[in-house]
Amino acid sequence: MEKIKKLLKKYKFIILYGIFGVLTTIINIVTYALCYDMFNISNVVSNIIAWILSVLFAFITNKIWVFESKCFDFKIFIKELWNFIVCRLATGALDLGIMYVGVDLLKGPALILKIASNIIVIILNYVMSKLFVFKKGSN
Repeated sequence: MEKIKKLLKKYKFIILYGIFGVLTTIINIVTYALCYDMFNISNVVSNIIAWILSVLFAFITNKIWVFESKCFDFKIFIKELWNFIVCRLATGALDLGIMYVGVDLLKGPALILKIASNIIVIILNYVMSKLFVFKKGSN
């Protein structure tokens, strides 16, 4: 039991990042479905709304529980939010680029490339959040 506690403590941030990542994905999909299917909002607008809400949820949960950034000074909060959004836009563009080159240009297997792309994006999102957005000692 002690060994399990040590492992949980050691990997706490990664575990929390995974849990909140799953919840963020659920929020994204449910929001999209509600907007598109129930409220008849266009596909692109529904996707944008879903992205915005899921990124805001991810920011708040990552700030408070994953990276434990407890500072809510307005300037620092806005800086963290801006950096978080910029990082997510960058990895979103990377995902789009991987999928475009891999599937559309090289005719690779879409599902395998999407899984690989998501693994890369998840890792980069974690690293960028840890190093650039919620870095210790900057707030």
